[in-house]
Amino acid sequence: MPEQRPGERPTLEAVAARAGVSRATASRVVNGGDGVRAHLVEKVREAIRHLGYVPNPAARALVTRRTGAVAVIIAEPEVRIFSDPFFSRQVRGISKELTAHDTQLVLLLVEDRTDYDRIERYLAGGHVDGALAFSLHTDDPLPAIIRRIGMPTVYGGRPGWTAGPGKPGEADGEVAYVDADNRGGARAAVRYLLARGRERIAHIAGPLDQTSAADRLSGYRDVLPRADPALVAEGDFTVAGGARAMAELLDRRTGIDAVFAANDLMATGALRVLRERGRTVPGDVAVIGFDDAELVAESADPPLTTVRQDIEGMGRLMARLLLDSLGGAECREHPASGPVITSTELVRRVSA
Repeated sequence: MPEQRPGERPTLEAVAARAGVSRATASRVVNGGDGVRAHLVEKVREAIRHLGYVPNPAARALVTRRTGAVAVIIAEPEVRIFSDPFFSRQVRGISKELTAHDTQLVLLLVEDRTDYDRIERYLAGGHVDGALAFSLHTDDPLPAIIRRIGMPTVYGGRPGWTAGPGKPGEADGEVAYVDADNRGGARAAVRYLLARGRERIAHIAGPLDQTSAADRLSGYRDVLPRADPALVAEGDFTVAGGARAMAELLDRRTGIDAVFAANDLMATGALRVLRERGRTVPGDVAVIGFDDAELVAESADPPLTTVRQDIEGMGRLMARLLLDSLGGAECREHPASGPVITSTELVRRVSA
């Protein structure tokens, strides 16, 4: 066995020598290749553990043509990302799945339109094996960039060029994405309000250039097809946006006795304005949100009835879909296929 000097970084040759195999066999085990007998795989792994061998990333990339890294692209400015718990939970789910498969997460943020040139250069430069992209807007240039580069990608949320669940899509309808049943969740919320005897149900929509907001508005209209258009106001998925929309609705129409907001942050903004206007919740006005976001719904005053979506689980599914598409042998035991639509659940608390 080649002598290893104290302080020297263990080499692949040293691993092969200790395991009693060829360098090529050791390399196949280290790089996840097939065709090595199980007892030899175990010998190589034992040698790696004993020597503390860590593969050289550059050399490994030359063999596998993989970087071992995935870009996570969030098409929102930093102030939105770090103030909305939805993003931290989704990234947490992504990170857990990537970590479990020894893959590095590289976070790319979009502060304004000029950032897309930087992101395109980075993706085209071969620094990552694939991308996970979410919170896209209708006019977002990112999908065109991804198609131009040919980057394997899974989207979080239904992309705007595809049809909704159960409807035929356009040419790109086979795109991989993970989304919640936004429309069904919205229908459940509005039906619950009707069942509680509410008659003037308003809706605070999210930004309608995002499919999640458009689908939740569609769910509201499915149940209330003849609702007064003045009972719908568009927000921006923030507390301040929800407060502005609630004030607008109260100024437009009297007698509102329920509000379905397209996310929990906007619902908490609505609660604040209702309190300022002297309306009790749920006595005068019942309020329902969407997300069941960590530390938002339960800590609201009063605690918020909401539509729960498995945000962290959707992040894990996105990562799993991408790893499977990249051909990771470790993912083949539990392959996923897309698009994937996850279920939602109405969580009843005091506000409705």
